[in-house]
Amino acid sequence: MSLTTLDPKTALVVVDLQKGLMGVSGAPHAVSDVVDRSARLADAFRAAGLPVVLVRVTFAADGSDATPGRTETPGGGRAMPEGWDEITDALAGHPEDITVTKRNWSAFYGTDLDLHLRRRGSTQVVLTGVATSIGVESTARAAHEHGYHVTLATDAMTDLDPEGHRGSVERIFPRLGETGTTDEVLKLLSSTH
Repeated sequence: MSLTTLDPKTALVVVDLQKGLMGVSGAPHAVSDVVDRSARLADAFRAAGLPVVLVRVTFAADGSDATPGRTETPGGGRAMPEGWDEITDALAGHPEDITVTKRNWSAFYGTDLDLHLRRRGSTQVVLTGVATSIGVESTARAAHEHGYHVTLATDAMTDLDPEGHRGSVERIFPRLGETGTTDEVLKLLSSTH
């Protein structure tokens, strides 16, 4: 499916592009390319006077605020370097941006993201970030459930493996919204704002 429109009150939501994840091997896109494309989108959204939301994940060193529940894949338990949860420099430094801190996969659950978007009258979100099948997909599902139009810039996101990315892009995202490239989003943005 190609992109059809951007609402006049669309927000860019960038998921987990933070310093501690810059060394992750992204697939199929390099994390550095995802950062570059997300930064291009952020610059264009700022220039159009539209909200840019930078989402970061963090948790206490002792794991006391980690999401509870048993899983087959152990999580946490490893010490994270100082500053790992800071927004990457390529996106940071814009006081007009909104920063949302999460402690689980979705940028909506347990955060004030929905409040920020509704106060600004946002009816649509464009999503980018890492990892496609984890934080981005969880946020896309929640955005859809909250009634937002969802657009996914699929070349401005990446996963831990290409199959995870492909599964989200081909099977899940078309049920939640519209998919397209960074350039397609930028073209729509320039024609509507």
